[in-house]
Amino acid sequence: MKVISKFILVTVTFLMLFTTQLNAQQQVKLLTPKEQQTVVDSIGSKLNANYVFPDIAAKMTSSIESKLRNGDYKSIIDPQEFATRLTADLRAISKDKHIRVNFDPGQIADQQRTVTAADSATYLNRYINSLKRNNFGFKEVKIMAGNIGYLDLRSFSNVEYAGETAVSAMNFLSNTDAIIIDLRNNGGGSPAMIQLITSYLFGSNPVHLNNFYWRPSDQNSQTWTLPHVSGTRSPDTPVYVLTSGGTFSAAEEFSYNLKHLERATLVGATTGGGAHPGGSVVATDRFMVWVPTGRAINPITNTNWEGTGVSPHIEVPAAEALDVAYIKALESLMKTNKDESLKAFYEWPIAELSIKTNPVTLDAKTLKSYAGNYGPRMVSFENGKLFYQRGSGTKYELAPYSNNEFILLGLDSFRIRFLSEGNIITALQGLYDNGRTDKNARDKE
Repeated sequence: MKVISKFILVTVTFLMLFTTQLNAQQQVKLLTPKEQQTVVDSIGSKLNANYVFPDIAAKMTSSIESKLRNGDYKSIIDPQEFATRLTADLRAISKDKHIRVNFDPGQIADQQRTVTAADSATYLNRYINSLKRNNFGFKEVKIMAGNIGYLDLRSFSNVEYAGETAVSAMNFLSNTDAIIIDLRNNGGGSPAMIQLITSYLFGSNPVHLNNFYWRPSDQNSQTWTLPHVSGTRSPDTPVYVLTSGGTFSAAEEFSYNLKHLERATLVGATTGGGAHPGGSVVATDRFMVWVPTGRAINPITNTNWEGTGVSPHIEVPAAEALDVAYIKALESLMKTNKDESLKAFYEWPIAELSIKTNPVTLDAKTLKSYAGNYGPRMVSFENGKLFYQRGSGTKYELAPYSNNEFILLGLDSFRIRFLSEGNIITALQGLYDNGRTDKNARDKE
């Protein structure tokens, strides 16, 4: 009986889930041939009127109209599937990764219900609150060891709403010795935010960043760095920009601008390849289309990154880009700085990084040779690992970053180096993050 009851419970649960999914699907009105025709006609009209290249717009329109007539879309009754298929067909002609068709009746309805001033305010507040929940794209801002600034920027949000956050972030980084800007997960956004952030990386004299041609108005525009920013600029601070295949649109412009102005070192993978700005327009009451209406024309190269992406100076897998850029920044600062104490300051984080990027493995015989008492300090070999303890204090596991130098896992401010004469270990040297050292001779057995 228990087995039968369990079977009935599982069956009922499955049927309830299936019914719920079926009801959810039934709530979305299925496509009809008439709606398909309306969608195709509307998208074609929007593209022909606004797409940056009129000849390609005509080809895209002709392609989807032909496919509709030939019955290529006849079996598609799911609106989302139709949007995905149209996107693929339009990109097959244009090769433009910005173009996309979206099925979003909720968003369209929200826009259409925005009639009064109060409606507009409510709609805008919802939009701003959604940006706030993601901190306007400023995911993380911090100072890493060695006084290296790090900014994880996930989007270039509208300056009107995100400007104060951007200003705070750039001022927070203004006292660092190098800045790493992580755009590996940045899909783009506002050119005005590019202008604002870039302005902090140059002096007060305006620098020409980019040109744009806009097809709907048949006009050109330019962007320059701003003559005034709030707070402190960092025109001489080395900058590293992290990129990936997911770096796209405005994030690519930021990278491309700084690369050709020779203001930053790009580290990572080649970016996505989208240089045509634009925006979403309503096609019908259920479908929207993102139409690229302009194209970037860099004042130095007289071209852009459309279809090719932005290639980095240092090409590494995107997942490794931060570690590589961090080490490069520290090594560069060590070379250019004449103050010996600062060289030690920059060298300190490299050891920990090297354990991640180029780990050192020592055999058991070598590790055992370091075990022993060094005055109040004791090094023990346990279960294939070395441990350090001073008196009755905390015991720390040791991780090698060279043949005779070790990090204490869990303690950032202190490391040890074993000293030898010939092949005999004679002393333990304590290394401190402020450059100070001390030494204890090995106890005689």
